[in-house]
Amino acid sequence: MGKFSVLSVFALSVSLLFGNAAYADIWDEVEHGYADSNGVKIHYATIGEGPLLVMIHGFPDFWYSWRHQMEGLKDDFKVVAIDQRGYNQSGQPEGNSNYNMQYLVSDVAAVISHLGEEKATIVGHDWGGSVAWQFAFNVPQMVDKLIILNLPHPNGIARELATNTEQQQNSGYARTFIEGSPSDPDILFGGPMTAETLSFWVADPVARQRYAEAFAQSSFDAMLAYYKQNYPRGDASASAPPAAPQLNVPLLVFHGLQDTALHSNGLNNTWDWNDADTTIVAAPTANHFVQQDAAELVTSTMQWWLKARE
Repeated sequence: MGKFSVLSVFALSVSLLFGNAAYADIWDEVEHGYADSNGVKIHYATIGEGPLLVMIHGFPDFWYSWRHQMEGLKDDFKVVAIDQRGYNQSGQPEGNSNYNMQYLVSDVAAVISHLGEEKATIVGHDWGGSVAWQFAFNVPQMVDKLIILNLPHPNGIARELATNTEQQQNSGYARTFIEGSPSDPDILFGGPMTAETLSFWVADPVARQRYAEAFAQSSFDAMLAYYKQNYPRGDASASAPPAAPQLNVPLLVFHGLQDTALHSNGLNNTWDWNDADTTIVAAPTANHFVQQDAAELVTSTMQWWLKARE
């Protein structure tokens, strides 16, 4: 953990260098569009011009999760934040199999092609991070750079699920999602799954209302299908899954150390699984939604890191 602490201090210095002004809300500034992914519409919000960044949210979330980064990066990049299938304004096909990782990866490729580009910097958080990892493994020719937030490398997650008792306990909620239904009265951390309860983690009251509205037009079955189709089943008694393919892409990883779902030990050895440069930044006081909990740190570090690799 010492290495992560040093990187945290460095990243904080970068944040101070770029300034501490609060980023404005871009709700009314973005343009909206839709890409077709084999018959499923994928909604996106976009702002800015320049090299393409595609941002992928996790659970429970929607494109608006990236509002701080979109505002901070719009002067230098074309920032595109998608609604993953099942969420908000994107298509919501019925059936768990329609949320298999192969389709989630295809959705990102469809957005990039729809925008007339051959590749992009891929940015993902939580389930969006899982999609981003798999996109880089399976469609490397479409990845310029890779940025992951609070979702350790699949090799790290598999190791921790097999050996780390704390991570096994932390993943109890996922087992509940895999086995349960949105109608179960205790499905969401002991309570019901509603548009309002899914917004529990959003601190800003204006943003929380927007989240509730987005979740009200989302599919709760789809949200759980992500887990039913794709969550790793590893435990101490399971055979080890095959190692993920070796990467060769500039990689930036953020992790909020207060995350109670994904243990930071999963970050160990990330540098061994990527042949290009790897940067890991810890946010000591941030929880799982590091892009909001440490918005200025994340945005300013992304800006510095991307520009240093132009």
